[in-house]
Amino acid sequence: MQDVNWIALSIFVLLFGFISWLGFAAARWRRGDLDLLHEWGLGGRRFGTLITWFLLGGDLYTAYTFIAVPALAFGAGAVAFFAVPYTIVVYPMLFLVFSRVWYVCHKHGYITAGDFVRGRFDNRWLALAVSITGIVATMPYIALQLVGIQVVIGALGISGTGVAADLPLIIAFIVLAAFTYSSGLRAPASIAIVKDVLIYFTAFVAIIVIPIELGGFGKIFSAVPAQKLLLAVPGAHTTGAYSAYATLALGSALALLLYPHSMTAILSASSGRAIRRNAAILPGYSLMLGLLALFGFFAIAAGVDKLPEYAAGFKQFHTNFAVPALFLHSFPSWFVGIAFAAIGIGALVPAAIMSIAAANLYTRNIHREFINKNPTDKQEAQMAKWVSLIVKLGALVFILFVPTKYAIQLQLLGGIWIIQTLPAVMLGVYTRWFNAWALLVGWAVGTFAGTAMAIAANLTPAYPLSIGGYTFPGYSAFYTVILNLLLAIVLTPLFDAMNGGRAPVDATLPADYFA
Repeated sequence: MQDVNWIALSIFVLLFGFISWLGFAAARWRRGDLDLLHEWGLGGRRFGTLITWFLLGGDLYTAYTFIAVPALAFGAGAVAFFAVPYTIVVYPMLFLVFSRVWYVCHKHGYITAGDFVRGRFDNRWLALAVSITGIVATMPYIALQLVGIQVVIGALGISGTGVAADLPLIIAFIVLAAFTYSSGLRAPASIAIVKDVLIYFTAFVAIIVIPIELGGFGKIFSAVPAQKLLLAVPGAHTTGAYSAYATLALGSALALLLYPHSMTAILSASSGRAIRRNAAILPGYSLMLGLLALFGFFAIAAGVDKLPEYAAGFKQFHTNFAVPALFLHSFPSWFVGIAFAAIGIGALVPAAIMSIAAANLYTRNIHREFINKNPTDKQEAQMAKWVSLIVKLGALVFILFVPTKYAIQLQLLGGIWIIQTLPAVMLGVYTRWFNAWALLVGWAVGTFAGTAMAIAANLTPAYPLSIGGYTFPGYSAFYTVILNLLLAIVLTPLFDAMNGGRAPVDATLPADYFA
C-alpha cells in the first residue's frame, strides 16, 4: 500500500477548499432570486460569451474525459483519438441548431428540452419520453465524475477499507451537494473558470516537460506498439475499425449536445449570439483534448504499468490510473497536487450541472406536468433543489456499492438512449412536419434496438451490423437513430391520416427561432 503524498494532498485540499468557498459565494454573483427556477437552474440566463465558454467547456470536457481518453489511448491505442474529430464536428451543430434552440426557449421561457418538445408538438407523452431519457442517461454520467475523484484520491495515497476509504468521496459529495443547493448554476459557472485555468496550465506544462524527460516525441512514438499507432486495416467483407471509428465520432457528436447538462449550459447564455461565438471558439478545447489523448502514449513510453505508482492498490482501476501514475512519476509533488486538483475540480463542475439539469427536467416535465400542475415559483424552485440532492445521492450510492464497470457500461448506454431524442429536439427546431406519435414510436424502437445491440455486443459501443454478407462494425447509437428517424418518416403520414389531418397546436412561431 502506498504512502500518503502529503505535499500533493495539501495543495489538493487547499485548492479544493478555495473552489468550495467560491461555490457558496457564487450565490451572490450576478444576484438573482434563487426561489425562481430560471435563476437557480439557468443562472438567470445572464452568462455572456466568456462565461458560457468556460461553462460549456467545463460541462462537455469532464474529469472522466481527462482520465478516460488518455486511458483508452494507453490501453487500445489510436481509436481513442475519435474524441478529437467528434468534438470538432459538434460545433457546427451548436452554431446552426442550438442558437435557434436558445432563441425559441428564451422567447417562451422554456428551461428544458422537454419544455420545447411539449410546446412544439403539443404532446406531453413525447415530452415525458424526452425527459425520462435525459434523466436516465445523466445518472451514470454523474457517477463517472465521482469515479474521476476516486482515482485522484487514491493516487494521493488515501486508501483503506470501509468508511475510511470512502470518507474523502463522501466529503466531496457533501460539498458538491451543498453549494449546488445554495447557489444553483452560478456555482459551477464560477468554478469552471478556476478549473479550466488549472487544466490548461497542467496540459501545456505536461506536453512540454514529459516528452523532454522521455527523450522526445520520436522515442515516444517508437515505444508505442505498431498496432496502437494506427487503426487496424479491415479484412475481407468488412469495414473493420474504420467504420467503427467514423460512426463513433459522428454518433457521439450527434448525442453530445442533447444531454440535459449541455442543454442547461446552452440555455443559460445571455443571447443566441453568445452561443454562435462559442461554436467558433470552443474548438480550443479540442486542441487541448488532442494533447491529453497523447498522454496515453506518454504513459506507454514511460512504462507506467510497471511502476510502483501504478500497481499500489489501484489494480481495480485498470488503465484509468495510467495518467495519475504518469504524473506521479514525472513531476514533483507540488505540481501533482495542482494537476490532481484540476481533475477533481473538473469532476465537480459537470456533476453540478448534470444534477441541476436532471432536477430541471423532473420538476418541469414530470412533477409539474403530472403531479402538481400549478406550483408557485418558490415551490417549483424548491422541488428542483431537493431533486438535485437526490440525484447526486443516487450517483454516490451507485459508486459506493456497485462495481465501477457498471457505471461505465451504463454511460455507454446513455449515449445510445439520449441520441433517440434527436428527431424531436434537433429536427423539431427546423420542422413541425413530424407527427408526435410517430416520433414517440421511433424513440421507443430506437431505444429498445440500441439497448439490444449493446447487450449483444457485451456492452461495448461497436455493433457488427451484417448486410448482404458484409459486416459494418459501428456505433449502436448511430445505427439506431437512423432506424428511429426512418420510422418517424414512414409513420408520420399514417398517423396524420388516422387523425383526419388535424394538426396539434404548435405554441411556437417561425419568428421565434431567430433574433
